[in-house]
Amino acid sequence: MAKLDERIGFIGGGNMAFAIGSGLVRCGIVKPSQVLASGPHIENLQRWRELGATTTDDNCEVLEHTDIVFICVKPHMLGPCTTQLKCKHVPSAKDANKLIVSVLAGTSLQTLEEKFDFMDNSGLKIIRTMPNTSMQVGEGCTVYTGNSRVTHHDLEKVHLMLNALGLAQQVPESMIDACTGVAGCGPAFVYTIIEALADGGVKQGVPRQMAIQFAAQTLLGAAKTVLLTGKHPAVLRDEVCSPGGATIVGVHELEKGNLRATLINAVEKSSQRSAELGKK
Repeated sequence: MAKLDERIGFIGGGNMAFAIGSGLVRCGIVKPSQVLASGPHIENLQRWRELGATTTDDNCEVLEHTDIVFICVKPHMLGPCTTQLKCKHVPSAKDANKLIVSVLAGTSLQTLEEKFDFMDNSGLKIIRTMPNTSMQVGEGCTVYTGNSRVTHHDLEKVHLMLNALGLAQQVPESMIDACTGVAGCGPAFVYTIIEALADGGVKQGVPRQMAIQFAAQTLLGAAKTVLLTGKHPAVLRDEVCSPGGATIVGVHELEKGNLRATLINAVEKSSQRSAELGKK
């Protein structure tokens, strides 16, 4: 696994930030000493210190003293956050060497450029990403795109980091909201499916904890089969459905319940909401 020499900063030390930071350390891409995380309440950053990272309650310290800066605040906090940063920041030539990486849902590159215009904006490099929470177990799915100033080398660095925590793919910015509906919101849809499968098992007499374990492992195995075989999901489904067997009867019930249409609608609505959030 390749390693990075840069200092990695996190403005906002919540769950997503920690999933990325701890994952990078776990994979050996960076050392704990290269990581600096900030948050409004220093006591809430204890897990970062246990990781070996440095912590601060001053966001400006992260911006000034790291090379790759992940912006991990809530989208509605971007304005107050950048206003605070603007008060202390002194623009300089080194701004052009910094890489700003946003994980904010629905926040466009244009908005990010506007919010960070207090830096040496003529050369500011910004990458917009949309990761998902499965990064915390090294099985994330992240899409990313950069502004016009981002170099191929910058994209390689970000890809190295994000791909180490699952699957990472560069996409046009116009596709990010749609990808949010699939990958960003998808884990919540899958958790609902796991819970429902487990409920079905419980109804048929399987103990609750065992049913949850079986349902989760079944989804994990099916997903891995899709990725490793490269076969279309419909082909794999047909391979499981023996004529007149138990599986095809269950699949028929899913069709009667409009499971596929419901999931398609869920992705559509989540994609639309992501786009709406970006316009607010």
